Amino acid sequence: MWSLDGLDSAAPHRDPELCARAVRSRDARFDGWFFVAVTSTGIYCRPSCPARAPRVENMRFHPTAASAQRAGFRACKRCRPDASPGSPAWNHRADVVARAMRLIADGVVDRAGVPGLAARLGYSPRQLERQLLAELGAGPLALARAQRAQTARLLLETTTMSMGDVATAAGFRSIRAFNGTVREIFALAPGDLRRRALSGPAVPARAVPARAVPAASAGGSADGSDLIATITVRLPFRAPLHPDSLFGHLVATAVPGVEEWRDGAYRRTLRTPHGHAIVALRPLPDHIACRLALSDIRDLGFVIARCRRLLDLDADPTAVDAHLRTDPHLAPLVARAPGRRIPRTVDPAELALRAVLGQQVSVAAARTHAGRLVRAAGPPIHDPDGGLTHLWPTVAELADGPAPAVPAGRRRAFTALVTALVSGEAELDEGGDWSRTRSALAGLPGIGPWTIETIAMRALGDPDAFVLEDLGVRRGAERIGLPATPAALLRRAAAWRPWRAYAVQYLWAALDHPINLMPPREGDHS
Repeated sequence: MWSLDGLDSAAPHRDPELCARAVRSRDARFDGWFFVAVTSTGIYCRPSCPARAPRVENMRFHPTAASAQRAGFRACKRCRPDASPGSPAWNHRADVVARAMRLIADGVVDRAGVPGLAARLGYSPRQLERQLLAELGAGPLALARAQRAQTARLLLETTTMSMGDVATAAGFRSIRAFNGTVREIFALAPGDLRRRALSGPAVPARAVPARAVPAASAGGSADGSDLIATITVRLPFRAPLHPDSLFGHLVATAVPGVEEWRDGAYRRTLRTPHGHAIVALRPLPDHIACRLALSDIRDLGFVIARCRRLLDLDADPTAVDAHLRTDPHLAPLVARAPGRRIPRTVDPAELALRAVLGQQVSVAAARTHAGRLVRAAGPPIHDPDGGLTHLWPTVAELADGPAPAVPAGRRRAFTALVTALVSGEAELDEGGDWSRTRSALAGLPGIGPWTIETIAMRALGDPDAFVLEDLGVRRGAERIGLPATPAALLRRAAAWRPWRAYAVQYLWAALDHPINLMPPREGDHS
């Protein structure tokens, strides 16, 4: 396994010497990789906790917050370990444990239970429980419970929502379960947790989300929108983060009606398990400001998870950049703008279909084709704060609707992909198997290596996906003195593994293109 300063990403908590060194140095790079529990106090912390470091013999290391909670430790009130950025391992690994963690973050356990999670992964509930316990020290129910507790804390400390609404939004099935979990994990009643947040000292900006204010009652809002709750939170990330190419790419490829750049924020619509939402993401120096408008508050955790994945916020840029910097041709690009992220997606099926529409055409032409498809088949929505008009259509809606007005070969590829997604032949969800999906896509007519690797990089989240056929990648490589022929570039890229998808971001950055530029802060309503 790849390691950060010798820390095994598969089981970092099993190297107590390195973990203790990270705790003593308060190294924020390790936040989310593991958690330190202190036997003398009964609390658990993130490695960068500003409190005095405990004695080594009193430290116990856990791979997840759920594992520490299961062992009887409560969350530190100072460093708030439950609000750490997620472990990069879950987004960058393809094994069943990582796939399970992505699905749990997506709320599958809350919606379908452990049997539903296991079925999505092709395992029995008992097999899955055994694997998660062996590596993470907690089963799927405990992991989902820890996630619900973190969401509850966020809402208690940063909103004026009622206790019942907080419990519902966090995914608890009853007030009793909500009260018991909060008391057990945080050693405070929900009301006490809220009062302490209101009267206590200011919280460090990266530690917890900011404020949230419910917009209206369940009957709808005064402007006629069916978005009933508006919540603003802070999304933490591991520094550095270079926002220009991340937001520049999202805005340059934005589908009219579904996405826009307005007043310094990237805004888009998305479907949720219980309705839909509009999100506005604004890059700030130490966090991403995230404003969510929801049609159902039960979808809060789902939407936050999708936004984090869209912006690749759980990546470990220090480790990625250190590896890519060993190539003398990439090193100047990394040094000039470290912390580039991969622009991903809130909907893997949407990204895959857009990739097919964008085959062998310009970015502008791809936007035009996608916009026409949305207007023809996407459900309309009302956006009280901007110019968003539609949701991206589901594959079922596309299967029943007219084919896009594109050349015949691309239309066959689009129809074949829709059919494969409807039948389940191609699996593009958070817990999908990357290798199996690549094979399924390769068997469809009109879908070649460029499309497959684009889908793998942005929809599946494979950090080693490499769009060798991309003209921008080859031109960027040529500009910085790397070989531009496919065979030679592929051989050179072997040294960048397992981070070739991040190398793609740096190769694109070598070119003068709108995807590399942050849009203007004000006045651009693209």
